[in-house]
Amino acid sequence: MDDITLLTKINYAQVFISVVTILIGFKAVITILEWIFEKIGLETKWMRKQREEHNLLIKTSQSLSALQEKHMQDMKKSDKRDEEISSDIKKLTRMFLDKEIDDMRWEINNFATKVSEGKPCNKDSFNHCIHIYEKYEKILEENKLENGEVEISMELINDVYKRKLKEGF
Repeated sequence: MDDITLLTKINYAQVFISVVTILIGFKAVITILEWIFEKIGLETKWMRKQREEHNLLIKTSQSLSALQEKHMQDMKKSDKRDEEISSDIKKLTRMFLDKEIDDMRWEINNFATKVSEGKPCNKDSFNHCIHIYEKYEKILEENKLENGEVEISMELINDVYKRKLKEGF
């Protein structure tokens, strides 16, 4: 029981301060020893481990920098390639559009020639040609192009179509 009574009389603040003082002193001694070993040129396991960790950290940092530079180069190449692909798609779209317009013009003009020569044409052929002309005009409007070749042909086709509707197919 006396032991327990003695424990209650201990000044815990003084014990805490003593422990902290001892730890600070221990740290100071270690720092002084490290400094001495460094000046002498000796290396302890702990110092070697710290140096290796430091070197590893530097290598990792350099590798990360190199990787970041490579990423930036890859991004620039990717952006350039995206621009090339975009340009190629625009070219192909323009080529396709030109081909579509040329095919529609040819079909309308060919039908106008057939009608002007008096060859037999049924009502469905006229409707098809009129529908093609509407699509043709829509494509021109959407792409801000002008119609200069098909208007006369369509006038001829419309005139013959109206006359045939009056006369009956």
